Amino acid sequence: MLEKFNKDIINAMKAKDQTRLTVLRMVKGAMQLDSINNKKEINDELLIDNVSKQIKLRNDSIIEFEKANRNDLIEKNKEEIEILKEYLPTQLTSDEIDEILNEVFDTVKPTSSKDMGSIMREVTPKVKGRADMKLVSDKIKEKLNTL
Repeated sequence: MLEKFNKDIINAMKAKDQTRLTVLRMVKGAMQLDSINNKKEINDELLIDNVSKQIKLRNDSIIEFEKANRNDLIEKNKEEIEILKEYLPTQLTSDEIDEILNEVFDTVKPTSSKDMGSIMREVTPKVKGRADMKLVSDKIKEKLNTL
């Protein structure tokens, strides 16, 4: 994945694709900063973490731009999100997430919403980078409320 990412930066330079190049360089800079600050090795996992963060930032921006009625910026952010999604693993379906949650609930056996932390600790490594964590969190809360 990291090799593809680096090759795509070079290809974007050659093709003079400014939008793609800007987005990829932003991710590369965030990865390098994360690597230095947290003494992490630059690898596929770090790439996925940073791409996920960039997508989340853009989704948050879209919400704000909708409030301000800035359609031009909304479209720009949506285009950037599409570029970023190319570097994420295949996303889990809602049913697959439910299946993972059921397994974790059987293991942890939560009794109330106070067990949210222990459930998240079990679920996060299984879905990280493959599902929107807000969606996962919402599904867990919904399941806990039915206990």
